[in-house]
Amino acid sequence: MKKILALMLALCMVFALAACGEPASEPSDAPVSDAPEASEAPASEAPETETPTDAEGGLTIVEGKLTMSTNAQFPPYEMTTDDGGFEGIDVEIATAIAEKLGLELDILDMDFDSALLAVQQGKSDIVMAGVTVNDDRLLVMDFSTSYANGVQVVIVKEGSDITIDNMGEGLIGTQRGTTGNIYCTDDYGEEHVVAYDDGFTAVQALVNGQVDCVVIDNAPAQEFVKNNAGLAILDTEYANEDYAIGVNKGNSALLDAINGALEELIADGTVQSIIDKYIPAAE
Repeated sequence: MKKILALMLALCMVFALAACGEPASEPSDAPVSDAPEASEAPASEAPETETPTDAEGGLTIVEGKLTMSTNAQFPPYEMTTDDGGFEGIDVEIATAIAEKLGLELDILDMDFDSALLAVQQGKSDIVMAGVTVNDDRLLVMDFSTSYANGVQVVIVKEGSDITIDNMGEGLIGTQRGTTGNIYCTDDYGEEHVVAYDDGFTAVQALVNGQVDCVVIDNAPAQEFVKNNAGLAILDTEYANEDYAIGVNKGNSALLDAINGALEELIADGTVQSIIDKYIPAAE
């Protein structure tokens, strides 16, 4: 009897050890086979999350939009339409850039000085208003590749004795904050320069006899002379400069995106075709 009980006890111990051993072997196999899959999944998904579209990358102040500050009284670069919209060289180029970046263009119209400040203060992404690059502006904002050439000219009344050489003897009308205003102030002193909020008002001051001439970019000058009888443009240029897009100082990601899109539009002829649409080659 004792032998039978001893045999039965031994068998129980064998079964117990077998039962304890099987679960230990199964879990050890599962992690080994599953571990590579778990570690590989994040590695394969990571590149997708690191390549967002431009609209999703936080480049702009309003998601999905490219906000442009401008002064829409600077034909043919920016103008208002009869239905309250905007048109012009800068408007079409900005629209094309926005489309390249997968964004919608939103335009904020204000006086020129405010348009420059808006981009510096983060209220707009870009400023386009026939903006030229100078040392003072480079201190407070960054600029894109140049996309157009601007020539500063002098508008006078027909029959006027005003020339480039003697224009500083009278009063010169300019648009506030522009390089024309800066150059004239530097060349002739503040007492000889009157700054207006926009080019149209400066030209009206000339028509009304409040100033003796107006210094402004050639393209809008052509429009103003065409629409105001009795005005003429001096043959001699006052200054020659390039237009560029201003962005907030240090926003290299947006600047790189703008330059990438702009350079493509220059290379494929889009920018030149827009300029030619508003400024015929004959001019």
